This record gives sequence, structure tokens and C-alpha cells, in this order.
Amino acid sequence: MSEIKVNALKKYDGSTITIGEGGDTVTITPGITATTLTSGTIPDARFPSTLPAISGANLTNLPVETKTTITAILPTVINNNANNVVITGTNFVSIPTVDAISTTGAITVANTVTFTSATSITANFTLPTDGTYYIRIENNDGNAVRSSAALLTVSDDPVWSTGSGSLGTIAGNFSGTVATIAATGDTVTFSETTNVLTNGSQANCSLNSNTGAITTSDFGGSSTTPTTYNFTLRATDSQGQTADRAFSLTSSFVIANSGRFD
Repeated sequence: MSEIKVNALKKYDGSTITIGEGGDTVTITPGITATTLTSGTIPDARFPSTLPAISGANLTNLPVETKTTITAILPTVINNNANNVVITGTNFVSIPTVDAISTTGAITVANTVTFTSATSITANFTLPTDGTYYIRIENNDGNAVRSSAALLTVSDDPVWSTGSGSLGTIAGNFSGTVATIAATGDTVTFSETTNVLTNGSQANCSLNSNTGAITTSDFGGSSTTPTTYNFTLRATDSQGQTADRAFSLTSSFVIANSGRFD
């Protein structure tokens, strides 16, 4: 049996500690924050195993390394331009490095990282390749974490095929299809952001959200005055990305109750 001295023990991370052999006298020099350890004798034991209690020491008070975590990001979908992504979690240290890691393995370092608090940072990414990405954060002390799931989706915004501006001049009180708008993207749907096109007291039209067809049973409604109706339509894809475009339709009463002429 021998005496073993351990100096400057600073941190216990929950792993098994093996010191000497059963029955050895172990002297531990105090050096752990908020914990004073005194000399003691380890009872007979076979190592490695769970460390028996040391006389005069309270191992449950030994500090454990605090890990960084990622709990959420916002937004979860961005396009290929430079975009800010707010990352929430715990134990961020100013200023960490942040990476977007594609499911293919490609790594893109954030353009900039803004430290807000220990629970919030903002990373600006430019990701030219569509796909899904994990987020990885590394503090200056080397403490790092990668999201357990691919939290970020990169997808192109919808792209309008129909040019902005006038969709034509339609005879007042016309009934039928007056125009059809189109945009490309992942399962695009259409809506009006203004209250003109589908307002019964104004253009008095209907917009098919799936096909983009604009129809009417009485264009212009009760109006008998030539009018230009200005409105904005929105294309939305399956990721919730949007693209807006301004259009107009004009009513004409030159020839009453006639068909469309552009």
C-alpha cells in the first residue's frame, strides 16, 4: 500500500475516476471551486469501478461541464440570397462560429454571427444550393453542438411567369374568364393581397387559387364607368415562400355587353 498525492484536481465530468489501488491513501490538494477536499483513504475496491466515497469529500458538488444546446431556429425556410437566421438555445458564448451543414456533407460558414445573449444568436447565411441543413455552433472554448435534425430548408422563391402590369381591357359586365396568371415553384397557389380584384363592388372577379384563372360573371359589377382596377396577387409555394406582383384590369363600355378585346 502506498500514498498517492493528486494536485490541482479541477473538474469531474461524471466519468469513473481511477486512483491507485484499493487501500491506498489518497491526498487530494484542494483546487475545486466551492468544494474543499481533504485527505482520505479509499476502501478496498477493484478498479475501474464506481469511485467509493472519499472521507471528507463530497463528489456530488464537483462542477460538470455545461453543454451548448440548440432548441429552434427562425425562419426555418430561406431562399438562396443572404438571409438572417435567429438561433435559440443555451450557453452561447460571444462570439461563436456557426456552420450550415448540408445533408450531403457540404459545410458553409455563416457570413456573419451576431451575439444577442447566451440563449440567442443571429447567423447570416448565403446558401446557393437548395436542400436541408443541420446547424452547428462552436464557442471559443471548443464547446460545440450540432442540431440533431436538419432544421433549415433552402428553397427558391416562386417565380412569376406572367409579367406585371395590365392583364387587358375587358368589356363592362362581361361574363367568363378574363385572364390567367402563372408562376413556377413547388406547388404554387395564388391569392390576392389587396381587396380589389375579388371585391364584388369593384372588379367583381374570382381567382382560382390553384389554376390562377381569373373569372367573372359580371365584370365591374354595377359600374357603368370605364375603370382601371389595380391589385396585387401573391404566389405561395409549399414551403410558405411568397412572391407578390402588381396587375391591373380595365373595364370598357365602348360596346355594351360585348366580349373581351385586348
